[in-house]
Amino acid sequence: MQSGTIRGLFLDYFRSKEHLIMPSFSLVPQNDPTLLLIGAGMAPLKPYFTGEKKPPHTRVATCQKCVRTPDIERVGYTGRHATFFEMLGNFSFGDYFKEEAILWAWDLVLNGYRLPVERLWVSVYENDDEAFTIWNENIGVPADRIKRLGKADNFWEIGLGPCGPCSEIYYDLGEEAGCGSPDCAVGCDCDRYLEIWNLVFTQFSREASGELLELKQKNIDTGAGLERVAMALQGVHSLYDTDQVRPLYEHFTGLADPARRDQQVPLRVVTEHSRGTTFLIADGVIPSNEGRGYVLRRLLRRAVRFGRLLGIEGDFMTEAASLVVEQMGAVYTNLKERHDYIRQVIRLEEQKFQETLAQGMEILDGYLERMQQEGTKVLPGDMAFKLYDTFGFPLDLTAEILHEKGFAVDREAFGANLKEQQDRARAAARSATGKDLNERYKAAEGLSTVFTGYEKLEQGAELLLALANDKAVSELNRGDEAELFLDQSPFYAEAGGQVGDSGLIETEGAAFKVHNTVFTPSGQIVHQGQVIEGQFKIGSRVRAKVDQVRRRGICRSHTATHLLHRALRRTLGDHVNQAGSLVAPDRVRFDFNHFVALSKEQLRAIEEEVNRMVIDNVRVSSTMTTLRAAKEAGAAALFTDKYEEESVRMVEAGDYTRELCGGTHVTATGEIGLFKVVSEEGIGSGLRRVEAVVGFSAYQQVVKNDQLLKTIASAMNSDLPQLKDKVNEQIAELKMLQKVNQELKRKVAAGEVKSLITTAMEVDGAQVLSAQVTADSLESLRQVMDEVKNNLNSVAAVLGAVSNGKVILVSSVTADLVERGIRADRLIKAVAGTVGGGGGGKADLAQAGGSDPAALPEALSAVEKLVRDQLQAKAKPL
Repeated sequence: MQSGTIRGLFLDYFRSKEHLIMPSFSLVPQNDPTLLLIGAGMAPLKPYFTGEKKPPHTRVATCQKCVRTPDIERVGYTGRHATFFEMLGNFSFGDYFKEEAILWAWDLVLNGYRLPVERLWVSVYENDDEAFTIWNENIGVPADRIKRLGKADNFWEIGLGPCGPCSEIYYDLGEEAGCGSPDCAVGCDCDRYLEIWNLVFTQFSREASGELLELKQKNIDTGAGLERVAMALQGVHSLYDTDQVRPLYEHFTGLADPARRDQQVPLRVVTEHSRGTTFLIADGVIPSNEGRGYVLRRLLRRAVRFGRLLGIEGDFMTEAASLVVEQMGAVYTNLKERHDYIRQVIRLEEQKFQETLAQGMEILDGYLERMQQEGTKVLPGDMAFKLYDTFGFPLDLTAEILHEKGFAVDREAFGANLKEQQDRARAAARSATGKDLNERYKAAEGLSTVFTGYEKLEQGAELLLALANDKAVSELNRGDEAELFLDQSPFYAEAGGQVGDSGLIETEGAAFKVHNTVFTPSGQIVHQGQVIEGQFKIGSRVRAKVDQVRRRGICRSHTATHLLHRALRRTLGDHVNQAGSLVAPDRVRFDFNHFVALSKEQLRAIEEEVNRMVIDNVRVSSTMTTLRAAKEAGAAALFTDKYEEESVRMVEAGDYTRELCGGTHVTATGEIGLFKVVSEEGIGSGLRRVEAVVGFSAYQQVVKNDQLLKTIASAMNSDLPQLKDKVNEQIAELKMLQKVNQELKRKVAAGEVKSLITTAMEVDGAQVLSAQVTADSLESLRQVMDEVKNNLNSVAAVLGAVSNGKVILVSSVTADLVERGIRADRLIKAVAGTVGGGGGGKADLAQAGGSDPAALPEALSAVEKLVRDQLQAKAKPL
């Protein structure tokens, strides 16, 4: 029976038992911070079990995609462990209970799937006599085929709250799949007795006292692993032999080096992880060093490393994703919808890791060699951290490689190194003053300011406190720089990326110019500025006036940021989330997570979409609501903001965008005027930044661009309509001249090489050439090296040149000499060190640079000895 039939039969059966069939939820939990990923069929239904939400039906059945990683190290080493799997499940929310759950499960297994009864076994919790009786007396399963297991195996609970006993159905794969132990039975850790269905009876509540109380509403939560049921029905001993997984296994087998195709563990790892990575990316997860992004990165990089062990080169995980989509896309349609996106993410991560994998493995091999010499068994944490920080090796990958060779890693010391790096980063990000803000604003403890700036830009208030030089003062005079605290203020304090307001605070005969407005750590509003006229006294009445022109510009920019965020998600995908922003009066800067540079077409589409919303002039409104209600309405919460459940502010621009936000906004999108993107760039791994101008600044940018085009057109004796053709003509002519120039350089290089090769020397039977030549770039130097190789079939060569006051170096070793132990990358590293530089490459070709041209002759003269040393090292007996 094929997996598709197994899935369909399960759902059809429970549909006939009046269950609501719900589609699989995303692997990314919704509104559940306690879960990293969905790892069980019941996980996305948890609000229905806890009573937080009312279920759409008291009976539900699903086929839920799941990712679970606690057993990742066992994936590949057994036939049943997997990180990605499909979980068939039927659930009851206060409806039916044990008898129906057991009866229907047995009926489907025997009469639906027609599994042979002599291969089936059952387990119950050791104290669950009710379940034992149902199985034995009601169903007719012989008592000797019902095993009572303890709490560790057959009682489900997570801390306090709902819990209950389990009952499991096992399928006997036969003695040949077992461990051979005479004690092998249900509950053994070998592959023989395969658990295919787990029935959880949630009937108790664990109290703080340890007591179990009977629940008034009892629930059913069952899970049958699709791949495991397929193993039983298809008569195979491994999930890798089932119909959905076998094609992937065969695909990777075909890619592997023929001499390594019998290496089962690496083949299983790349097969299994290709499924998990594809599904995770389809659901919006992108590789990172934290959270679910780390899970994805770990799966991908583990697969790439095992692929290398098989001799598989290139973007093999990228290509495997297409096969996963082809197999599973009919059931999980978002795979097809996001096919190109999935390939892009995998390819970038795969290529990124492949660039450092070989170098990192070389470093790790060096560590292992040193540990063997020193007789130590634990890799120091600082060494593991270097592999993580420099070469992208997740700690778990390093630990697994070490474990394979009988070593371990100091995880505690690794954690200390990681924390030290994080602490340094936090310290660098602290206020430039370095002064503790809590201490600085201690005098403001107990004060509060009511913010009135959503409704008004002028506000009468009382001056509660003034700080000058971080000390409370009773009065301020002209010229004094200070920080003022009021009981009410229309000034918006810098928060959520929006800059603070500026303006004036006035009293009779006195004025204080507010340069910036910020929050104290305790949340009081601080007006920072200088007295420009008169005198201020504590307790006096003042009038706070926000700079209205500047505030209107900030409002335009903030609403534009919301429109930009939505346009990015619509254009690039739902994985896009804000990672930081700047909302200034005339411009916006928006940081977001994305894995690749945006194309010109994408930027044009995003800019156009924002401006269409501006032209449509939709109403912008804000409402106070609960967090739950806002999320149910589809509101997005931006990056790391924290929100209280009781009350959140939701800002809406028509039906286009809806976000939780405390900032200030226009009343209609038309007030933005114009939105113009000015740049897009990468600012870190998986992070991009878009900068744009808004309103009159956007108009000025358009005028500036127009003037620039006209200037260029005039310089090229063209007008604007013909400018593109004129530029293309000039580019074509330039390329032709560059081609002529390259050919001239090649001829010069060829002439120089004819005399150069006569200086080649022989070292232990190998031709060696090292020389300083004329070249103005690395490309030119490589051309000279190509001419050397065209004239010498067997050679180890290092060429150097001086360009723009810097040393450039290229090393090349022909294949026959690489076999004898000469490596270009090692030659170049040693030579570059002499000229104050560094570089790298491969065994047959490497390049480098340096800062000391005067040392170049000395560096090149060392090549003969370097080659001799490498040949002798290769010749030494092991």
